[in-house]
Amino acid sequence: MNLPNSLTILRIFFVPLLVVVLLTREPNWDFWGMSVHFEVWGVLILLAAAATDAADGYIARKRAEITTLGILLDPIADKLLICAAFISLTAMGLVHAWMVVVIVGREFVVDGLRSIASVEGLVIPASPLGKTKMVLQVLAGCIVIFSATHPGIKTLALVLLWLVVISAVASAVHYFLMFWSQVDDRIKQRRHSEVVLAQKKNPQDVPTR
Repeated sequence: MNLPNSLTILRIFFVPLLVVVLLTREPNWDFWGMSVHFEVWGVLILLAAAATDAADGYIARKRAEITTLGILLDPIADKLLICAAFISLTAMGLVHAWMVVVIVGREFVVDGLRSIASVEGLVIPASPLGKTKMVLQVLAGCIVIFSATHPGIKTLALVLLWLVVISAVASAVHYFLMFWSQVDDRIKQRRHSEVVLAQKKNPQDVPTR
C-alpha cells in the first residue's frame, strides 16, 4: 500500500460523502457571517477527488510505484466518482437522465472493450480524448452543482453537459477503433499461423477462408 494507491482509495471514500452532501443538500453552515451551503461542499469534495486522480498517477510514475492494485483500482475509482456524481445530480433534477445514460453507458462500453482486449493479451492505452472527457466531467459537475442555488449559470451548465456527452461519445468511438485495430491484427496473425501449421501438417488441407 503505497502513496498513489492510498490516494486512489481516498477517492473511493469521497464517493459516498459526495452523494450524501448532494442528495441531502446539507450541510449549510455560517462561518463568521459567511454562509457556506451544500453546493460549496459538493464542489470541494468533487475537486478534491479529482485532485487525487491527477496526483496518484503522477506520483506513481515519478516514484516508479505502479502496481497491479493501482492499475485495477484507479479506473474503478474514476468511474465510481463520475457515475455517483451525475446520477445524484439527475436525482436532484439538475441533469437530463438521457445525458447520464450516455455518460455512464460509455464507461461500461469502454470497460467491456478493455476486458475483451485483456483476454486477447492486448492493452488499450488511455487516449487524450478520454482525459479531456474526465476534465470536462469534473468542470461540468462543479458548474451543475453550483447551478442548484445559482440559476443564472444553468445555461453554462447545459453547454458543458453537452460537451461532456459529445466527448463521451467521441472517446467511446475512438476506443472502439483502437480495440478493433488491435483485435483485427491479432485475428489476422492467428489465421496466418493456422494456415502455416495446416500447410506443415498436410499441404492438401489448407483453409480457403
